[in-house]
Amino acid sequence: MLWLLLFLVTAIHAELCHPDAENAFKVRLSIRTALGDKAYVWDTDEEYLFRAMVAFSMRKVPNRETTEISHVLLCNVTQRVSFWFVVTDPSKNHTLPAAEVQSAIRMNRNRINSAFFLDDHTLEFLKIPSTLAPPPDASVPVWIIVFGVIFCIVVVAIALLVLSGIRQRRRNNKGPLGVEDAEDKCENIITIENGIPCDPLDTKGGLINDGFLTEDERLTPL
Repeated sequence: MLWLLLFLVTAIHAELCHPDAENAFKVRLSIRTALGDKAYVWDTDEEYLFRAMVAFSMRKVPNRETTEISHVLLCNVTQRVSFWFVVTDPSKNHTLPAAEVQSAIRMNRNRINSAFFLDDHTLEFLKIPSTLAPPPDASVPVWIIVFGVIFCIVVVAIALLVLSGIRQRRRNNKGPLGVEDAEDKCENIITIENGIPCDPLDTKGGLINDGFLTEDERLTPL
């Protein structure tokens, strides 16, 4: 009797869950691609966890709070790993509408992915569009960044103006000194006539040319 009951249950499940069945969804996992050497083996324990996550998602849908793990059926499981699943309503002996299942999966997609250490690309519900993650909030408001950039530009411009003014002031202060130095250099130039160096006349000191002195003026001291 028990064997007959088990056979009937299996037959009912096979009728409800099969490829391309009404309200059925195909799932494909790429565990090796996602985890590499840390990949785990997909076995009956993982299947139980998947069914539990689907049942958890369905319980978040209004009027589906009584969904149990046994209401989630898996079939055509392959080694690569892929399978089909449906969610049943035992009271009416049929599968729940695909729209309800899709809504529940999309609403809890991140929770399901996290349970298997996968993401939307490595845990694919082929008939359920991926849920895009919300854009991350900027830790710093944009206006603060813009204000900081403008403030830095203003500070650099002021610094350049100050440095330019200091440099120009130094050039103006060095101008008269340069002219005086040039005059002193001109006064100290020794002229050479007929190969004999001649001292320039010192008009400031009042030097006397010895060539115009008389014999008495040379011998007689002043």
